[in-house]
Amino acid sequence: MHEWSLAQAVIYTAIEYQKKKKLKQITELEIKMGELQQIDIEIFKFALREIVQLKKMMGTKIKIETEKAVLKCRVCGYKWNFSDSTKKLNKDEAEFIHFIPEVAHIYLRCPKCKSPDFEVTKGRGVWVSSIEGLR
Repeated sequence: MHEWSLAQAVIYTAIEYQKKKKLKQITELEIKMGELQQIDIEIFKFALREIVQLKKMMGTKIKIETEKAVLKCRVCGYKWNFSDSTKKLNKDEAEFIHFIPEVAHIYLRCPKCKSPDFEVTKGRGVWVSSIEGLR
């Protein structure tokens, strides 16, 4: 259900933008999805299609781009890809990170110095990167 609430938030953001800019119709919606969200993309797309129909936005072209997650160690400065770390996680740990990305610090360590003190520099969250429409 996480995917449905995110899809709903994206569509409502687009509708608010449409109202603010006084657009007659939204023609294209570009969405960036951070890899750390670990969203089931097919469920997210399905939810978007359903909500678009409910909001009478048929004809809106939706593009989704995934942004790879990059982590940076605060101790040694090493940068690495989140996807490299997930190979060592069990199913439950991956699920915990899916719902609460902040718990990644419990399960992941810097590959170089083994510190759990890192920051996510890219690939977190879901956001609308572009909206195009007709006036």
